[in-house]
Amino acid sequence: MRKIILAALAATIALPVAAAPAMAQSVRELRRDRQDIREERRDYRQALRHGDRRDIRNERRDLNRARREYRDDLRGRAWGRNDWRAYRQGHRNLYARGNWNAPFRYQAFRPGVAIGRPYYAQRYWIADPGRYRLPPARGYQRWVRHYNDALLIDQRRGRVIDVIRNFYW
Repeated sequence: MRKIILAALAATIALPVAAAPAMAQSVRELRRDRQDIREERRDYRQALRHGDRRDIRNERRDLNRARREYRDDLRGRAWGRNDWRAYRQGHRNLYARGNWNAPFRYQAFRPGVAIGRPYYAQRYWIADPGRYRLPPARGYQRWVRHYNDALLIDQRRGRVIDVIRNFYW
């Protein structure tokens, strides 16, 4: 019994660590795809200046292929981020607004903005982002509720990393 419990604890601890390389890999793939687009665009311009029709057609096809791969990778990454939308439709009571008010007015934040500490005080933290199917917060990041919005905050700098508007009903 003890071995089973220890194995379960080890698996629980290892799970977030195993997910981090997959995320890093997708970021690397996106960077590589953007680099491919730049190279293909450069080759296409070169063909426009000095090539014949066949060269131009081939380079245009390669450029379009690189752009398509980049869009596909972006869509695949965004699908994982928006996984909560379908879950919310089936579990409306979990996302119900409830009796929740803050001592300050609503302000629509956008990513990159620095905000004051009162906006991301501990009383506004979303304690269990997995319950709402939100992506996990890493390191000094925290999911915070701001009226009906969910904000991902970098606590060290006070910067908004991500905003999900109208997250709560």
